[in-house]
Amino acid sequence: MREEGEGPGAVAARLTGRAVVSQRRLTGEVTEVALDGGPVIVKEAGSARAARAEAAGLGWLADARAVRVPVVHGLDQRWLVTGCVPEGPPSAAAAVRFGRELAGLHAAGAPAFGAPPPDGAAEAYIGLAPMRNVPGSDWPRWYAEHRVLPYLRQAVDRGIVLRDETVVVERVCERLADLAGPSEVPARLHGDLWSGNVLWGADGHVWLIDPAAHGGHRETDLAMLQLFGCPHLTEVLDGYQDTTPLAAGWRQRVGLHQLFPLLVHAVLFGRPYAEQALGTARRLLAEAGH
Repeated sequence: MREEGEGPGAVAARLTGRAVVSQRRLTGEVTEVALDGGPVIVKEAGSARAARAEAAGLGWLADARAVRVPVVHGLDQRWLVTGCVPEGPPSAAAAVRFGRELAGLHAAGAPAFGAPPPDGAAEAYIGLAPMRNVPGSDWPRWYAEHRVLPYLRQAVDRGIVLRDETVVVERVCERLADLAGPSEVPARLHGDLWSGNVLWGADGHVWLIDPAAHGGHRETDLAMLQLFGCPHLTEVLDGYQDTTPLAAGWRQRVGLHQLFPLLVHAVLFGRPYAEQALGTARRLLAEAGH
């Protein structure tokens, strides 16, 4: 059990059985702890549910044997201890390799859209926002009901989106079957693939951290990667396309897949992201002639 007042170093020692040499805070929740035998990352997940969800996601991604993720050393009711990735500079070669590896991750598949990792629960997280993993077989319906609309409702409840503004997003959801493009089988997604969760390792490889892993549409991971920018993005996409080409029209669908993370960010961080989500929805309808 966690001792009262226990800090990251003590947590790392308890969960790994190794002696602490030093520690340094990276963010408010994340500490790098140097242990006898090598460094680890200690993250204050905040709850047992959050720690279990992240650990299960990392394990599921690792099981695909396609992308690199830190090993999980231990977890408890509040903390998660993982391997530490020494970082290096981004490179075009690593980006192409990452694109190919991401295609391999997606191809590993999932039982259904919305399926959680085998050891994960339906009640998970994307960043700091709760996220429910409810399986479905029809991607447009599932994406509307379990990804876009729940966060739109939360944004309205918090006064971030006005009720009369919701119609533009609701219209996109009504037309998702027409906007979604060719049907796809469920892919194994990282689920929160913004550039901050993409680490460029000193070993010349890309490592992925902090997943919100679930079964989904592979274009969603790629759209999030484009939403907040990524070094050598062109090379990442080239590597992906060389391995598993995307369906025709995928560039026009990027905004559709960005609606979900934009609304999550609106709930977490406020009105600017809501305005971006509403603008994206308007653009999607205009391009579709609606």
